[in-house]
Amino acid sequence: MKYTKRFDKRKFDQLREMEAKVGVVKRADGSALFRIGKTIAIAAVYGPRALHPSHLRNPEKGILRCNYNMMSFSGSGERIRPGPSRRSKEINLIIQKALLPVLDLSPFPNTVVDIFIELTQTDSGTRCAGITAAALALADSGLPMTDLVASVSVGTVGDKVVVDLTKEEEDFEGGATDIPVAITPRNGKITLLQLDGNITKEDLKKALELAKKTCKEIHTLQVKALKEKYGGDKK
Repeated sequence: MKYTKRFDKRKFDQLREMEAKVGVVKRADGSALFRIGKTIAIAAVYGPRALHPSHLRNPEKGILRCNYNMMSFSGSGERIRPGPSRRSKEINLIIQKALLPVLDLSPFPNTVVDIFIELTQTDSGTRCAGITAAALALADSGLPMTDLVASVSVGTVGDKVVVDLTKEEEDFEGGATDIPVAITPRNGKITLLQLDGNITKEDLKKALELAKKTCKEIHTLQVKALKEKYGGDKK
């Protein structure tokens, strides 16, 4: 089915309005807020700190743990059931694996770094917003990192390749395919790639190129947020 105009009138390659801030949770070792459209993610980092129980410790490097949670009334539809779910456990692992390639925890053996990600408002793209906020929070904490990680959803809606799908687009009756992607902007390496639906090889290539392009826009906003707090020529 043809998709001629986006529900929110954006161009097919245009992101929703974004906002990023760091240092938003005072008692955390690092924290950040990232908003894209109506989706808001707040990430807080605690650690490195001693890992208990001790048999889980790694004597060679620290361990990263992620805790992703959508607050009960964050959705625009039905109330979200509080507490851990199979989906949230899966996303915890996804976020961890998306962030680990840029994080060096070798100076902190036998410790754990905890990232808590709270979605206070949601309208699609929640895991991507969570990853983007978490990367900013890690940078704010001062942990050694080789790069930031930026994340966005791309895919197809009807016959069009689009970026940053909304909930309406995900539910498009003509068919939609959602592809969450996370990228290290400096070298363009992909640290997360999921695919929910069907897509041609040609459209997948177009979607990934669009993801790389728009993740650079997100990265620019991440750097700006860090500069606003710390100043200097941070990249």
